[in-house]
Amino acid sequence: MPASRRTRQAAGLAPAAAAPARLRVGVIGAGRVGAVIGAALADAGHDVVAASGLSAASAERAARLLPGVPLVPADEVVAASDLVVLAVPDDTLAGLVSGLAGTGAWRAGQLTFHTSGAHGLAVLAPAEQAGVLPLALHPAMTFSGAPEDADRLVGAPFAVTSRPEYRAVAETLVLEMGGEPFFVAEDDRRLYHAALVTGANHLVTLVAEAADLLRSAGVGDPARVLQPLLTAALDNGLRRGDRGLTGPVSRGDVGTVRDHLETLAERAPDSVAAYVAMAHRTTERALASGRLKQHEGAPLLDLLGEARDEAGSR
Repeated sequence: MPASRRTRQAAGLAPAAAAPARLRVGVIGAGRVGAVIGAALADAGHDVVAASGLSAASAERAARLLPGVPLVPADEVVAASDLVVLAVPDDTLAGLVSGLAGTGAWRAGQLTFHTSGAHGLAVLAPAEQAGVLPLALHPAMTFSGAPEDADRLVGAPFAVTSRPEYRAVAETLVLEMGGEPFFVAEDDRRLYHAALVTGANHLVTLVAEAADLLRSAGVGDPARVLQPLLTAALDNGLRRGDRGLTGPVSRGDVGTVRDHLETLAERAPDSVAAYVAMAHRTTERALASGRLKQHEGAPLLDLLGEARDEAGSR
């Protein structure tokens, strides 16, 4: 059975004998994520009929990934679609959904899913009240707007939040797009997203910070130095958790950490606060996991506490 037909049956829509097997898909927000999602649904056999996007970059991306799909206002996307993909920034999602409800754009029997990691189903309540089947499908993957983004969706884990009776619909859509579904409860959605932000967004900041410090130390190609080190550290962290920790904190080397703080204060003062915060949390985790004994960790926490107080008084 074609994947698009399975989706229609799981959603309780009319069978192929009475309606087309393909879903008419509309994408609101043809940005880095939305255009890729739309392309994946098209590859699965669905018919992407309309999209919306305000920026020139969105128009270019839609032309490349969704060729021939017209860019129209959001209400026209909803009117044309059986399945509406909402791929807009977290802070604008609620206003978009309620605004469309206020104009009567939603209609009973439609499906919609948003791609926000920070939200679950509550944000879709105005659409659900109009008879729309609501889903939250978040690809746990980073999208940069580059051509290779389409390939990143294949095998990507998707956080699925849905009503129990619609879980099969959500999982089928994810599988059609080439992803791997896993369930996140409504009440856990914000914590789930905070975890991803900590791991992905803060990782980019840490890598960029380390590269800047290396440049200040006269290293002309920081990436060449960092890549093998960070690749090994990431692998250790994923496989071994806190047991993969190395470095001065894991050894209780108070003198080395003190030297770092003094050097950063002199050469890179804007980096002191971040170093202190990360070293403090690393020490706490090393103590909790048994990597450090209490008598080894206490001097580190004292030093870092003093450094934090000193930085706060400036």
